[in-house]
Amino acid sequence: MKRALNHMTTPNLGYSDFLDLAAALDCVGVEVRNDIARPLFDEMPASDAGAIARDKGLRLVGLSQVYPFNSYTTDVAQEVRDLIATAKACGAETISLIPRNDGTATAKAERTANLRNALTAIKPMLADAGLVALVEPLGFERSSLRSKEDLVEMIEELDARGQFKLVHDTFHHTLAGGGPLFPEYTGIIHISGVVDPALRVDQMEDEHRVLVDEHDRLGNTDQIAALLAAGYDGPVSYECFSPLTHAMSDPKSEIQKSFEFIASQIAAPAA
Repeated sequence: MKRALNHMTTPNLGYSDFLDLAAALDCVGVEVRNDIARPLFDEMPASDAGAIARDKGLRLVGLSQVYPFNSYTTDVAQEVRDLIATAKACGAETISLIPRNDGTATAKAERTANLRNALTAIKPMLADAGLVALVEPLGFERSSLRSKEDLVEMIEELDARGQFKLVHDTFHHTLAGGGPLFPEYTGIIHISGVVDPALRVDQMEDEHRVLVDEHDRLGNTDQIAALLAAGYDGPVSYECFSPLTHAMSDPKSEIQKSFEFIASQIAAPAA
């Protein structure tokens, strides 16, 4: 399992401290974000930020995000161009595209047309830049793109395997009712746990997403094991949104403990 760390898990850390944490956790790379309560790269030039990460032995596996990419407008188009430019400057391998998640544009015909329109427009930008965009289906019932199947069908329709990959998020996969895994289309796995026994699945929200332990209700270890067994070989990135996780006094030991628990559960049985 190739560990990675999303800055959402520890948003209180400055960029350099975040990189140090990821390196200490033996991560292959990090995902940085423009939607947490601090400036991207703590306002350092993107080229310098990329160099610092590489000096610490880390890849910038992802740069988030454009929202809502599938309500495509001239403003969204400019946001995509800007994020691509930042990714090129810092050496990030991918950018992240997040669908509308407010209960609008959810009818099948409308959401399909919106997805086709956005991906068609964004595809040549990515091809010119030599970049991949990670598209993340969100499992919430209010989401305009819940289904990985719908996304894969559109990628195939547009002959866009070289430009788009999907995010397999263990939380959103559960909320969307499971289904096929599509390892060959997957660019990254996002992991987080939900441990509150009182919640129905349709009540689970980002604020409930914590570190994975033996009380996890999302089946993280089963999902990860199945994807790895099916040939997935990319990063497995921790993305927790819970204020409880953000307030960890010792994130290194807590995240390390969770990574080790996951690894122990997915380890192949002895021959």
